[in-house]
Amino acid sequence: MIAQKGTKIKTVVIDAGHGGKDPGALGSKSREKDIALSVALKTGKYIEDNFSNIKVIYTRKTDVFVDLYKRGQIANDANADLFISIHCNANTSSKIYGSETYVLGIEDNRTKRNMNVAMMENAAILLEENTEEKYGGFDPKSPEALIGLTLLQNNNLDLSLNIAGKIQKQFSERVGRKDRSVYQAGFLVLWKTSMPSVLVELGYLSNSSEENFLRSKEGQVYMASAIYRAFKEYKSEFEKENKAYEYRKEGSTKDDMNAVPVVSIDPPKNNGLSYKVQFYTSPRQLKLSDPRFIKLSNLSYYEHNGLYKYTSGSFSTLEKAVSYQKQVRAAGYNDAFVVVFLLDKRISISEAEKYK
Repeated sequence: MIAQKGTKIKTVVIDAGHGGKDPGALGSKSREKDIALSVALKTGKYIEDNFSNIKVIYTRKTDVFVDLYKRGQIANDANADLFISIHCNANTSSKIYGSETYVLGIEDNRTKRNMNVAMMENAAILLEENTEEKYGGFDPKSPEALIGLTLLQNNNLDLSLNIAGKIQKQFSERVGRKDRSVYQAGFLVLWKTSMPSVLVELGYLSNSSEENFLRSKEGQVYMASAIYRAFKEYKSEFEKENKAYEYRKEGSTKDDMNAVPVVSIDPPKNNGLSYKVQFYTSPRQLKLSDPRFIKLSNLSYYEHNGLYKYTSGSFSTLEKAVSYQKQVRAAGYNDAFVVVFLLDKRISISEAEKYK
């Protein structure tokens, strides 16, 4: 999960979907824009109350309309470390219910279904002015335009999928919601964000039982606290794994200087460590011959948190892997980073220092 932007989560942008003249999905008794705003404000407050050193920015705090492109721009201008967009869903069938979380990207086996969700959310631009200038002629009703958008792929895909998976797990295990899983699709609100970004669909307002839960104060508190707990876990994991990068950037830290040294008597040359460059993550298993991997060689994959993570190369030292990482990024995988394995187990880079 190692990122290259920084070593700590400092700024989070919470985006309440729709607003103002755009009500979003409609239930028999509720509007998406109202539920999204309530859950967004509650989520942000949980973060503010528990992490005084984290700045929380809201794309809207009242019932106002905000252009889709401005939402991502707010996050970029703030140099945010995470962008969470909160929504509700709807369907022509009242039987469908459950929570799902999306990241920007393309997923072949559910492209049509994901397109329908993305089209519904992207339709907000029809209420905006000067869309030709803002979105380069993007047609929210065109499947071809949507496919083109997904091909841009988020440079932070691995991190986005990571937080998305954590959110879904919290919804399912802690709130008891039906887990409709993590998917990739083309959402304009995630289009130009330069940080890990997710779009959360809390549930279906077209299902009367789920609508009643989401419009209740208790339901909104549960959903907001679930997103918060996922964020807390993501933050802890992110900062733990990035500690090694901070050490190399700034020299030895106080904690490292006070650490008890690990002593090994004449360790063998083959210490079981293997450094690889991770460049791609998918919610489903892909063949190593997939066209998306054609530029790289010596490929392998491993499973982690229900996701398939793909690597290239295998090196005996971190320095060699970092050097190869530059080549992988130059090949177009801009978010590639180094991971290390002890035999077949993924460990942190800082932990690998003990085995050298």
